[in-house]
Amino acid sequence: MKCLVLGGAGFIGSNIARALLLRGHGVRVLDRATGGSGPRVEIPGLEFLAGDFLNERELGDALIGVDTVIHLACATIPQSSNDNPIYDVESNVVGTLRLLALSRNSGVRKIIFSSSGGTVYGIPSVQPIPETHPTNPICSYGITKLAIEKYLGLFHHLYGLEYVVLRIANPYGEGQNPFGLLGSVNVFLGKVLRNDPIVVWGDGTVARDYFHISDLVEAYMRVIEGPTPSKIYNIGGGEAHQLNDILEVIRRVTGARPH
Repeated sequence: MKCLVLGGAGFIGSNIARALLLRGHGVRVLDRATGGSGPRVEIPGLEFLAGDFLNERELGDALIGVDTVIHLACATIPQSSNDNPIYDVESNVVGTLRLLALSRNSGVRKIIFSSSGGTVYGIPSVQPIPETHPTNPICSYGITKLAIEKYLGLFHHLYGLEYVVLRIANPYGEGQNPFGLLGSVNVFLGKVLRNDPIVVWGDGTVARDYFHISDLVEAYMRVIEGPTPSKIYNIGGGEAHQLNDILEVIRRVTGARPH
């Protein structure tokens, strides 16, 4: 199988690309990154294209000969998406509509879309949240993710383009940027190693579902390689942990006292 990983030089994408290669699949990555420790450096056989998901020509070239697209490209994050919802829609929704049109014309069989396990639901009425929970996003990021899900359904209805949506919780693990804005576990550990202060907004009782990247990769392998009875799956550990809990584990494991 020939797979295209959009955003394949990032944390999730590089782990997925590595797993696909080790399982014998052909893997092409399209990413704006041109350096760093992405999978193209570590594993022979990876085809890396330096390009922009929003560039129609570069995206079209990347789709040639591809069976399955793993769509991880996203230009915004939940915290800042409300600051510029126009950019959020133009870069993510319009960009994905272009991807769907090009995929249809290129003969792509299936698209695996990375959605959000929290923002598409809004304020939950029950926990853990089932896939059937009402979707009432309260930030632009969640609205655009949900809109993309609906367009995937539309292209499946109109043209038979197969798709699976993974609504992902909060993965952590190897390859995550300890200097970034996302990923409390790795960011906190990076600050401990640098002896930098850890800033927690509020009282630390905010709870999220954290799970290891290896479990997320396994979920991707299952929906890429096997039949999928459903179109939408929540992917997470199934248990919420407060930031205070994460800090306590860091204290116990490293012996350091985050400050």
